[in-house]
Amino acid sequence: MKLDLSGRSALVTGSTAGIGFAAAKALAECGARVFVNGRDEDRTADAAARIEAGAQPVAGDVGTAQGCKAIHAATGPVDILVNNAGIFAPIDFFDADDDTWDNHWRINVMSAVRLSRVYAPAMVEKGWGRIVMLGSESAFNIPVEMIHYGVSKTADVAFARGLAKRLAGTGVTVNSVLPGPTLSEGLEDMLADRVAESDKPVEDVAAEFVMENRPTSIIQRAASVQEVANLIAYVASPLSSATTGASLRVDGGVMDTL
Repeated sequence: MKLDLSGRSALVTGSTAGIGFAAAKALAECGARVFVNGRDEDRTADAAARIEAGAQPVAGDVGTAQGCKAIHAATGPVDILVNNAGIFAPIDFFDADDDTWDNHWRINVMSAVRLSRVYAPAMVEKGWGRIVMLGSESAFNIPVEMIHYGVSKTADVAFARGLAKRLAGTGVTVNSVLPGPTLSEGLEDMLADRVAESDKPVEDVAAEFVMENRPTSIIQRAASVQEVANLIAYVASPLSSATTGASLRVDGGVMDTL
């Protein structure tokens, strides 16, 4: 089995680090022409340069309508859209103000809505395309410490399902990928104080964090960004042609359901 994306183009939002960068790199390694996206021009250019296959940087803020339009104008049509950009912040419900909810909705949900709306028509016209949403196990296991984030991820999964049905029979598939706790830069930053206090490797601290906060984890550790990117690459490939409207788990077994 070979994931061959030669001749395909892909945009991965929020791809200067973490799962997004790993996904962009994986798609490039499969032969796709990849657009790397971030808000900061220098950081975006640096991330693109670190992908050996000649990825192209496209700086722009997906959290605004103007930013989404500018990104689309810079890339033109693409065959694969990975709506990865997202934010999360542990804040108690009673401390999460309107701005917290608005920011999570704007970046985690509306960026995907706006970009899918402008990129999907060309995919439909071509008769082939892949739209991948980055959901989360938190879409189903709403985390009590960040309800706002969980709700935004539930919306992402629902959006992917609805759009898949809207694009039925067009050759364009839409799926959501559901990571569990993943050792990205975001999680590393969140655990930085614990790592400093424990003097343990970040992988060990992350595993402890997973078992404290997601005790149903079957792998009993945080996944790597590469493990999540592997599933994204498959869903983006021609081999996944019969998979659409699905929420695909790469959560380490956290979701305690069949």
